[in-house]
Amino acid sequence: MKIFDGHADIWYDVAQKRKAGKENIFKNYHLEKFKAGNIMGGIFIAYLDLCDNLDDEKEMIQMLTATSHEINTNRKLFNIIKKRGDFNKGIVNEKINVLMGVEGLRAIGENLDWLDMLYNLGFRHCSLTWNEENALATGVAGDENRGLTPHGVQAIKKMENLGMVVDCSHANEKTFWDIFDTVTKPFIASHSNARALCNHKRNLTDEQIKAIAQKNGLIGVNAFRNFVSENEENKDIKHYVDHIDYIVSLTGIKHVALGFDFCEYLHKDKSDLTSNPLGLENASKAQNVIQELYNRGYKRNDVRKIAYENFMRIFETVLK
Repeated sequence: MKIFDGHADIWYDVAQKRKAGKENIFKNYHLEKFKAGNIMGGIFIAYLDLCDNLDDEKEMIQMLTATSHEINTNRKLFNIIKKRGDFNKGIVNEKINVLMGVEGLRAIGENLDWLDMLYNLGFRHCSLTWNEENALATGVAGDENRGLTPHGVQAIKKMENLGMVVDCSHANEKTFWDIFDTVTKPFIASHSNARALCNHKRNLTDEQIKAIAQKNGLIGVNAFRNFVSENEENKDIKHYVDHIDYIVSLTGIKHVALGFDFCEYLHKDKSDLTSNPLGLENASKAQNVIQELYNRGYKRNDVRKIAYENFMRIFETVLK
């Protein structure tokens, strides 16, 4: 079964390795794992670390240039999803289906013209924050009483007008509900789990999960082990799939997808696989999720929806 991963920090990894002068990063460091896990693409993310000495704007520009170089030198490898119909085109042509994404917009400050530039570069997805407070929104590490700013509201409206997917993962609850009140199209939580099963502030309450479904959006279930369970013994693939079961029970099949957020390749020690659950250590193990769903009695048509069709529905609805 083909899989579309709703959250992969590939462009961040590309940018870091480009600084070291490396070429063809996806092909050399990720492609074989994607093939082994039958992952046919994903939302590939550019994001900034929260570092005190970081020049956000300069760092984001470096990431965008590195990403552009990676795509231009691997044109036969990638199918960049920019408009309706592009997702299916990638499947037919057997290319890596990529929706370009940005995780956190703090680098743009209040300058929403950045969204025009990102759109023209092929980006079709943004979350407004990565945990922090910025000029647009408030992440889970920020003031719980602070949500979207007026500029953040305008950013959401501009994204929808352009045809970009709005992502609420990493937003605090006030920002989440401000997004809910602002959007007119489906929005997503690309890599978030159920707080009822794992009481982490990055996970979603039942009310948030139902609200996303109410807007016809979806939740990509996250494989970062600390969002799977608070119990070390339960940070495994079965408890990961428990989150899928739980969200399906609240919303039905059409609002659940996979947003793995594999992090092992971001570590300096590439043998360190402890960021992901047992049995789902990296992209090469992704088919274990499909098998576990079959083991639990899911029918093939429903598994296909979770694996990639639900994301395809979002893109066909939001993109232009």
